[in-house]
Amino acid sequence: MTAVALAVTDGMLHFELALACEVFGADPAGVAEPWYQLSVCGPESARAGRFRLEPDHGLDHLPMADTVIVPGWADIDQDPPAELIDAVRAAHEAGARVASLCTGAFVLAAAGLLDGKRATTHWAHTQELAGRHPRVTVDPDVLYVDNGSVLTSAGKAAAMDLCLHLVRLDHGSSVANTLARRLVVPPHRDGGQAQFVTTPVPAPGNHPLAELLPWAIQRLDHPLTVEDLARQARMSSRNLGRHFRSVTGTTPLQWLLTQRIRHAQELLETTDDTVDTIAAATGMGTATTLRRHFQRTVGVPPDTYRRTFRSRTRPGSNDGQHREPEP
Repeated sequence: MTAVALAVTDGMLHFELALACEVFGADPAGVAEPWYQLSVCGPESARAGRFRLEPDHGLDHLPMADTVIVPGWADIDQDPPAELIDAVRAAHEAGARVASLCTGAFVLAAAGLLDGKRATTHWAHTQELAGRHPRVTVDPDVLYVDNGSVLTSAGKAAAMDLCLHLVRLDHGSSVANTLARRLVVPPHRDGGQAQFVTTPVPAPGNHPLAELLPWAIQRLDHPLTVEDLARQARMSSRNLGRHFRSVTGTTPLQWLLTQRIRHAQELLETTDDTVDTIAAATGMGTATTLRRHFQRTVGVPPDTYRRTFRSRTRPGSNDGQHREPEP
């Protein structure tokens, strides 16, 4: 997955395009080696908002990439150019992993890549995408959807969630977390975009769970219950559940499980600890419990995950990238 190509034409959204350039094209010194080889593919000159682009290659270069990123399409009432649709379809047929950011999903849908698949886009345009492409199962509540070789993200900042997800697939969670810290963004956001439709993203320290969440993360080795969290937050369990839904988009127990799995991934990548030890360190109790939840959440057993991502998180590693098989 080393060669990443951005597919651009007139009418792309500059925010999503610049975001992808920052993730896949910036100097990754100290993050992971080898990093991605980024190219911008499009006509000789393309305009994205107020910015004019000078692509490295034409759209016919897309099939040579391992991963193709389609940024947001600005005017969803206008059909994407036929040459863009054809080039994206050709790249996918050639074996490229294709990901759309925000309304770039309309390009993937026009190319037929989302037929029979689950997909998402900016919440304000999910009904339009579903109405225009009835063979696509549009999910308006998630931040991104991973179908293996075809991925879609929700709007704007959710493009970063998907880009970090791609890095996580290729390099492991430790590298994705390091990159996220450099970009000063969360390495993983729980919940879906539904939580952002009517309420803004809560500012740090400006929501009822601001002190509880870090407290819980520091105690993942404890068998925390909803009652424990409610007691620490000085609220009833029912009230705690409402606040968790509002702030994280999920339940307290599901949030805890996600944090435990993320911590287990980092320990598998960066330590020699046994699965039993990691199960205890993450509050899973037994290796059997960890393996069951890990397999269901990540898609592979802990031992397989460690063999895949262990070496590339260590200094000096230059192993090849990993790509999870399609379901």
